[in-house]
Amino acid sequence: MARPRNQGARRQALIEATYSASQKHGLRSLSLTDVALQAGLSRGTVLYYYDDLDALLVEAHAAGVERFCDQRDRLVGATDDPRAKLGIAITAGLPSGPDDALMRILYEFDVLAGNSALHDDLVQRMYLRQMDTYRGIFAEGRRSSAFTPALTDDVLAMNFVALEDAYGLHVVAGNALVTVESAEAAMRAVATQLGCAPS
Repeated sequence: MARPRNQGARRQALIEATYSASQKHGLRSLSLTDVALQAGLSRGTVLYYYDDLDALLVEAHAAGVERFCDQRDRLVGATDDPRAKLGIAITAGLPSGPDDALMRILYEFDVLAGNSALHDDLVQRMYLRQMDTYRGIFAEGRRSSAFTPALTDDVLAMNFVALEDAYGLHVVAGNALVTVESAEAAMRAVATQLGCAPS
């Protein structure tokens, strides 16, 4: 039997249900039944679209990487000012708060790296996208003399990806000592001290 025409919409709904269900149960404990209940569907209906939970998780992971990276790159690309680009990249790279389901699952997917070649590839792909975004901003700022850093663009990018990931993990883990606001302020302060003051 052919799958219905709204297959894309149903798959997207199941990906969203995966994000929400993983927030409730944790990625390691997540089951296909949890996703089905979250989506208001039967387990059999989910299996109509995905062969198993792993197939759904791989697609959810890939979609999450694209959503995070593409959305940020669109925001960064909306201005020509390197200072503004850096400020936007820092803000958009952090979770919205502890209840940010997409960012939470992306961090949890990092745990799966090493257990699956597909997840390894997706984790590395996201890292490279993060690096490209920051590297491009720092290079543009250097060319325009908006930034005057002593470090190379690669080293700057690597450090800002590390800060973004570390602070973001604390935020989604619910560490009350690291808020979105304090993380953003800290990253902006570091950028300023390195000669790359964001606006």
